[in-house]
Amino acid sequence: MSRSSSEIAELASGSIGRVLLKYSWPALVAMTLNALYSVVDRAFIGWCGVDAMAGLQIAMPVMMLLTAFGPLVGVGHAAVLSIKLGENDRVSCEKLVGETVALKIAFYAVLIPLLYVYIDPLLSVCGADKVTAGARSAAKSYLEIVLFSHLFSHLAFGLSALHRAEGGAIRSMMCMVVGFGANMVLDPLLIFGFGMGIEGAAWATDVAMLLSCLCAFWYYWSGRTVIRLRLRRVWIYPKLLVRTLAIGLAPFLQQLMSAVIVASLQIAFAKWMPDEAARTDEIASLGVFSSALILVFMPILGCQQGLQPLFGYNWGARNFRRVLATLKTGFVVTSALTFLAFVVQVVPPFPYLLARLFVHSGSEELVSLCAHDLALSNCMIWTISVNVLATTYFQSIGKPRVSIALSMLRQGVVLLPIVWFLPHFMDDKPFAIWLSMPVSDVLCQLATIPPLLLHARFLARVRLRKEILA
Repeated sequence: MSRSSSEIAELASGSIGRVLLKYSWPALVAMTLNALYSVVDRAFIGWCGVDAMAGLQIAMPVMMLLTAFGPLVGVGHAAVLSIKLGENDRVSCEKLVGETVALKIAFYAVLIPLLYVYIDPLLSVCGADKVTAGARSAAKSYLEIVLFSHLFSHLAFGLSALHRAEGGAIRSMMCMVVGFGANMVLDPLLIFGFGMGIEGAAWATDVAMLLSCLCAFWYYWSGRTVIRLRLRRVWIYPKLLVRTLAIGLAPFLQQLMSAVIVASLQIAFAKWMPDEAARTDEIASLGVFSSALILVFMPILGCQQGLQPLFGYNWGARNFRRVLATLKTGFVVTSALTFLAFVVQVVPPFPYLLARLFVHSGSEELVSLCAHDLALSNCMIWTISVNVLATTYFQSIGKPRVSIALSMLRQGVVLLPIVWFLPHFMDDKPFAIWLSMPVSDVLCQLATIPPLLLHARFLARVRLRKEILA
């Protein structure tokens, strides 16, 4: 049996815990390195002052808007690829790889020029008009340089997701390792060595994204993949398109809503804080919150990526007993990881240490503010494990409507109204804004439990029926 065939066979019969670990740790490394582009930028930019930190955070909703279109294509195509591999439909698999490339190019060829045209109004919506002039200038400078390279970033993201879906978790990870390594070297060199400041961070990110993209294509060109990337397959196939976009719509909407939430938080701080300095401090604190959340949430996302091929392949192969066993294992692991995220962000002295990673200049008062906001906003993050697991599960087995509903629940249905509701009824406005996040975590978890339990009971009944008939 070839190495590629043995990797696929593991999805069907290997130890669930071992296979989950095998697929999760490379996915964890890949996702972490991909997300750390902005985290590393923030860590280095922290040496440039509060204005630079706040400026980078003001630009984040626009960056997140671009990021949202990545999983719309990559995640849906990877999920269907796992299912088609389980069904042994190699022709459809080749079409999925080709369509991923075609759609990525089509999306970003239209989207990126539009964002350049509307860059000033978008930054104004994100609160740029309410902060200091230095923060406004930093936001625009960074965004103008880094926008165009997102085509390379999301080609790399989409293709690496396909590598992982066919069993090439290490290949997927290496695409991110190459880019992250380049970013780590270029960031300090351009920011400090050449004195380019925040613009140096943007150029470093551009080069790193291009290298990740070239690495992802190289694996296909070298013939190391199970499914080939053929030029004649680089096209859009309507029958596949509907299904893949339906599955990818859930993470797309989740990412899109994340951008809306971040923009709403920035607008809320701009509205309720008394002056430019206070607004800039709170938006800089929001940048620390976002960076810390990326760091501690990556193990959870890595687990999600490891579960996806297990769910998708075995659902496609109609091995419902194994699907149910994977669901139980996923719950235990996800619960442990969300509790770890709670400890790292809430239990002293970790919030203070996390804040210190990003605040290298300014007063001790700013560090304390960031640590306080970090602990308050994440005090109930341990409750979101069921929602995270359920969203991944329904997305992986090709049930996009449920996945979309669950992914939108925490942010769109619950969090967004609370962000604007609480400050009207509390005297401490910043406290009210940060408190909206733990309130939404609890409400979301309670609403997610019933549909996941119902589907777990369905899997148990189907498994029992098959065992009786056998």
